[in-house]
Amino acid sequence: MKRITLLLPILLSVLIVAQATAQRTVVKSLANNAIRVQWREKDGALKLEEVSVNRKGQWAKMAAPSGEYTLLYSETKPSTEAAEQFEKITGGKFPEDAYHYQQTQWKESTTGVALNTAGQAFYFFPKTGTAKDNGLEFQSETDVATVTAHWKMDPRFPNDILVTMTLNAKKKGFFSLASPTLAALPVEQMSWVSVPGYFQGNFMQKNFALAYAYGHGVPTRPVVYRERCASTLSPLVSNKDGFTLSVVPEPGLARDPWAKDQITQIDWHLGLSHMNRKAQLSPTLYYPVLGEDKSEMEAGQSVSWSFRYSIIDGDWFQATKHAAVDIYKFRETLALRQSKQALTDRIEKMHHYLTDPKTSLWNIEEFKGKQIGAQSYLGGVVGSDKDAMKNSDYGAMWMLANATQDPELTRKVLPPAENFKLVQQQTEPGFFKGAVEGQYYLAKKKKFVEEWGEVVEPIALTYYVMLDVGNMLLFEPDNAELKERLQLGAERLLSWQREDGSFAVAYDRKTEQETFKDIQDVRPTFYGLIVAHRMLKDDKYLKAAEKGAEWFIQNAVQTGAFLGVCGDARYAPDFATGQSAQALLDLFDLTQNKKYQEAAVTCAKIYTSSIYTHPIADHRSKTVNGVAREDWEISQTGLSFEHGGIFGSATRHGPIQLASHAGLFIRIYQLTGEQLFADMARAAAIGRDAFVDSKTSVASYYWNAMNRGAGPYPHHAWWQIGWITDYLLSEAALRSNGKVVFPRGFVTPKVGPHQTYGFAPGDVFGDKAKLVITEGFIAADSPSIDPIISKSETKNIYYVTLLNNSAQPTAFNLKIDGSKVSQATAAAMTWAETGQKAAINNIKLPAFGSRTLVISYKP
Repeated sequence: MKRITLLLPILLSVLIVAQATAQRTVVKSLANNAIRVQWREKDGALKLEEVSVNRKGQWAKMAAPSGEYTLLYSETKPSTEAAEQFEKITGGKFPEDAYHYQQTQWKESTTGVALNTAGQAFYFFPKTGTAKDNGLEFQSETDVATVTAHWKMDPRFPNDILVTMTLNAKKKGFFSLASPTLAALPVEQMSWVSVPGYFQGNFMQKNFALAYAYGHGVPTRPVVYRERCASTLSPLVSNKDGFTLSVVPEPGLARDPWAKDQITQIDWHLGLSHMNRKAQLSPTLYYPVLGEDKSEMEAGQSVSWSFRYSIIDGDWFQATKHAAVDIYKFRETLALRQSKQALTDRIEKMHHYLTDPKTSLWNIEEFKGKQIGAQSYLGGVVGSDKDAMKNSDYGAMWMLANATQDPELTRKVLPPAENFKLVQQQTEPGFFKGAVEGQYYLAKKKKFVEEWGEVVEPIALTYYVMLDVGNMLLFEPDNAELKERLQLGAERLLSWQREDGSFAVAYDRKTEQETFKDIQDVRPTFYGLIVAHRMLKDDKYLKAAEKGAEWFIQNAVQTGAFLGVCGDARYAPDFATGQSAQALLDLFDLTQNKKYQEAAVTCAKIYTSSIYTHPIADHRSKTVNGVAREDWEISQTGLSFEHGGIFGSATRHGPIQLASHAGLFIRIYQLTGEQLFADMARAAAIGRDAFVDSKTSVASYYWNAMNRGAGPYPHHAWWQIGWITDYLLSEAALRSNGKVVFPRGFVTPKVGPHQTYGFAPGDVFGDKAKLVITEGFIAADSPSIDPIISKSETKNIYYVTLLNNSAQPTAFNLKIDGSKVSQATAAAMTWAETGQKAAINNIKLPAFGSRTLVISYKP
């Protein structure tokens, strides 16, 4: 017997062994102290016989090792038409024709290429394998191409195997090469499967529409997903033994959403799947995508690409974090972010935007004997004739009014906005008493309507009665009418809650019958009962909220199945997932039951899959609408979806700037110490000036709008004030180690988990202080510095909490102008320097650091 052993001189002591026995059995392996893979010759081909992970000194084998390769080939370009039609689990076409925003995306997602039925599949194992370049090189021949694959261990990450594949065409046609099947996970051993941004789950879903469009379970078909909504490029499978296998493409392989001087969001360079073509559970990449860029080849042409397998003793979250942080350099790209305008300055400028009826598109209408006020909504609403009106963040409205004491808000905006809310709720007896008539008011028709059809949703009651009224009551606790309306809504919510704690998705307005029976209400509808308990002090509401949360944890958090709140997207999963995490945190605060806190953390981890972590941002120069921008300025990295998946808005518009999750993620970081949450919050919040309209300081909503401002959504400015305030005050609490804390109210409908502030004094180093916003009072000469101002209730003191929202240490000067505060206070102010105007020079703060200054005055 002849034995050849080659020990390679690299850090991880990778071992490659070629062994030939008298029976001509060949064994080849790659190994280090973390993982081991081994091939054995069988039937004239090299097949994997072992994939093992080192767990505390013991080698644990993953089930069903394979090593099979797949090559797809088509003589002609595959069709771009839908290859199949699908039905809801309750029967009938999916999606229905009324959902016209989703028709194109659904067609694109049901082509033969997307369904992985297009082309001819060649399955094979390599015939030869030789030691080469610190690894093993395998070669295979098919009728249409020669395939070479080089495997080696990654010296930086011991749990990763680097693979480079090369396809040499033998004939003309269209080609797609899949990553080989390292191991196929038996369904009964599955614990979690995910293509981040599209779905995650722990059970197989036979109904294709539920699995593919909603991610309610794992699709049973080997569909190929586009990178456009893949948040982290890391399809993965986890088994019940606690091991996770993921496959990660090398950076630069997937499409760049703005490659040079125009949008390239919908380009398709890379395919991702949770299965191989044979529908075995095995994370798989496809490059090039059949029929797409670089897939058409002449005989003699070649294409190469690289990826890595990652095999860890850990869960899905660790696997995706590895891809995002270690491979796609998420933390390093955060360091590129530099703000050109402070977030606090944006709030002050948006204050002007919102008090100008022309820029804010503010309308006053007469309805049911009341003067009602709301902003024009020029997006899609069924029945609208460009006359729809809407208010968004009632908590932010009341906060800004109280913090500024601006009569333009307190007298002209708040009263008609409150009237709008009162007439929005149905008070007549009947099945819908206490619910809302609709999200939008149509001025010409003089009626309230829902976004998409004549339905009434229990979660709309939670949103537009319980949350909005609850947030107003925080500021107006003695408002008897608001209390009555809150109780009216709470009783309706109780009556609609099922015995198991769940709710219907919606009821038909005309028939009062439940509709959308094909999907479950895996949304935080129970949150309305949390509001009822906190404001009305009745334990029956808390018990009902807990019952709702128990059902939600079992059916959503534990399964990875969530539902969205946007009717025009047929409730595709969206920012309600992040909102659910905050709902569970708030329930923990009331009950101190740890299971709610643990479920909140799990839910927040799942929501990280709604945050783009690719491509790697850099300083490359790009042109955006004639303006030169560096790549990091317009990067999607760090931004969240409105809704992703198969037919969410992100498919074409990209992510959104409305970073409602930023404050939540800071709170989760404070709770867990998991750095990724803080990094994601900050990446979304800072250095996004390329998306901010310079005239109004209002950011665009969708990424593809760049800096066109609010556009048809003027009410979004309130949401922006709301999330920025939540983020900044969450950072203040974190960075001061709990010494600067302001009470939080309720989340706001409907864009995510940011919460209301300013209704009660905060605790600033042991002193009760009220949040104030006074433009020009305190100003730093660095846009990375955000001053948060509060005024002591018992002492003649202003507190200025300074936040350095930069990944670099920052030195700056602070200007103080006492004339900007109330006249009585300004006249008597005494500063460290003489006069009302003063400056503190050369203040230094570390990266993401904070400091609180005390400014005293004489009354």
